[in-house]
Amino acid sequence: MSTMVYPREEKLDKLSQEEIISNTKLVMQGLEALKNEHNSILHSLLETIKCLKKDEEANLVHEKSNLLRKSVEMIELGLGEAQVMMALSNHLNAVESEKQKLRAQVRRLCQENQWLRDELANTQQKLQRSEQTVAQLEEEKKHLEFMNQLKKYDEDVSPSEEKEGDSTKDSLDDLFPNEEEEHGPGLPHQHSSAVAAAQQGGYEIPARLRTLHNLVIQYASQGRYEVAVPLCKQALEDLEKTSGHDHPDVATMLNILALVYRDQNKYKEAAHLLNDALSIREKTLGKDHPAVAATLNNLAVLYGKRGKYKEAEPLCKRALEIREKVLGKDHPDVAKQLNNLALLCQNQGKYDEVEYYYCRALEIYESCLGPDDPNVAKTKNNLASCYLKQGKYKDAEVLYKEILTRAHVKEFGSVDDEHKPIWMHAEEREE
Repeated sequence: MSTMVYPREEKLDKLSQEEIISNTKLVMQGLEALKNEHNSILHSLLETIKCLKKDEEANLVHEKSNLLRKSVEMIELGLGEAQVMMALSNHLNAVESEKQKLRAQVRRLCQENQWLRDELANTQQKLQRSEQTVAQLEEEKKHLEFMNQLKKYDEDVSPSEEKEGDSTKDSLDDLFPNEEEEHGPGLPHQHSSAVAAAQQGGYEIPARLRTLHNLVIQYASQGRYEVAVPLCKQALEDLEKTSGHDHPDVATMLNILALVYRDQNKYKEAAHLLNDALSIREKTLGKDHPAVAATLNNLAVLYGKRGKYKEAEPLCKRALEIREKVLGKDHPDVAKQLNNLALLCQNQGKYDEVEYYYCRALEIYESCLGPDDPNVAKTKNNLASCYLKQGKYKDAEVLYKEILTRAHVKEFGSVDDEHKPIWMHAEEREE
């Protein structure tokens, strides 16, 4: 029995749904035919029973008829099961069709969802670009408002006053920090007649670059370097496109950007820009031009801030030579350069040179600006500090007394018993 069943089950396992349905229909047709045959046989047997008179034969026919009835019942049961299978098949087909419809709807929804995601991403990108454009326009608006304000002042300036206004060149190019910083060279910003010499040399800084410098300084003083740096770079790119890289205006713009980098303590980037500016100015203006001296001084100050005093000293000396040649040896800008050079030498312990440079700067300031000029007192203070480091306390004391006495006379008009400088009161208390 088992050898006959398993192969058939294995064969049935391999049938597809359509083959099972077709086989089921064939089985139902066979069962219907078998049922009809059994019914006809049963009907004939029942007719035979009526005709038979003997009991034994009647009993035998009864048994056969009972068997046929059971067989008919089994056939009907098989037919019922086949009909259930057919109904189940129809139900499965309906479910499968619904499933296909649902899958199609899911695919359509997925496509719509992806399309909506793409639209959302594009909209977000457009929004970001719009926000960036708005921010840029706001900065340009502020820039234009500032330029308009400056333009009002420029319109009120006569040609002669514009020439005098070019004295901002030193504040544009010369980086003189406070001279009290003993770790690096420096002097406070001052206007200079070096611009006149620069104009005689054939180059004048354009007004638009001075205006841009003022705007950049305003942003840098507010700590808004993210605005100041791109502004400088854009202006530099525009100048290079219109005038070429080897142009004095490009060198001026490089100086401005170097100033911003220096304020951010990006000394390497600033040094690279200043060296580039120095090369351009030497090539276009000549090696003895005041603008070259300004860039040399900027570079020396930068090296001084980084503690590279030996590298800074020859740059500062060359700037001094150019200023002496162009402006004369008794010019206040020469005294500035002497102060820077003295501070560089002081940080290297070259006190003999420091004394020489400070004394010479002091003579220039006193002869050109007068004994009451603030630079005179500051230079005396620097020289006194140099004396203290060498242990020359008496020399330092004389200078400090001169500074205090001059400040007292400037404040009170004279020195008498009622109005004495503070150092006299200190000596009286010690006594």
